[in-house]
Amino acid sequence: MANENKSVWTSISFWRRSAAWVTGFSAILLIWLTFDSVNQIAMGSDADLQKAVAQKREINRVPAPTVINYHIDYKMDEKRGHEVPVIGEKEPFFGKEWSPQEAAALLHLGKLTSQAKNCMNCHTLLGNGAYYAPDLTKAWLDKAWRKGGPLQAMTGKSTREEAMAEFLQHPSQYPTHARMMPNLGITAEEAKGLVAFLKHMSSIDTNGFPRNFSKTVEQFKTGGTNAH
Repeated sequence: MANENKSVWTSISFWRRSAAWVTGFSAILLIWLTFDSVNQIAMGSDADLQKAVAQKREINRVPAPTVINYHIDYKMDEKRGHEVPVIGEKEPFFGKEWSPQEAAALLHLGKLTSQAKNCMNCHTLLGNGAYYAPDLTKAWLDKAWRKGGPLQAMTGKSTREEAMAEFLQHPSQYPTHARMMPNLGITAEEAKGLVAFLKHMSSIDTNGFPRNFSKTVEQFKTGGTNAH
């Protein structure tokens, strides 16, 4: 009996060694994924943004706050199989170009305002929040706000950002949805910050999320909008 061969599958030492190897490998993988995730969500610098735009190459997944000084669009990336943000030429934002410090402060105000006004009680931001009202992750890109769009025309403003700020301050004057947005007492400065926050969010590469966030021009011709 002493010389009887035992299966490796019944060996306690084998399972102990296996457990140690699996645990060690998992720990290393988790550390690597953590550093990779931090790198993916880290906000880029203004210098990185300028260089990427000049060279027409891919920007940081989360661009610098100064991205509000640029035209932002969306296009289908056939290789990745979903839409990706496209940062174009510079364009005025509320009539000016914002310095890195000014842009960062404005975005900070917008983020604090979105939290203070509990936007996620009704809306979804970057996958978090509620579904009572439309998703705001790519709200800046909604065609309803562009020149000639129904919401810009409704507010009587000449730019996308001014139209959005006007709506945020006086939502009850511009009924756009069956579930009307309540008047939250948003000030002009807070509205400007919120619009900057929304524009910056639209520049973030969210791997195509959310899909079908905006109606096409053809759909607008038949009436209706998903903006809120």
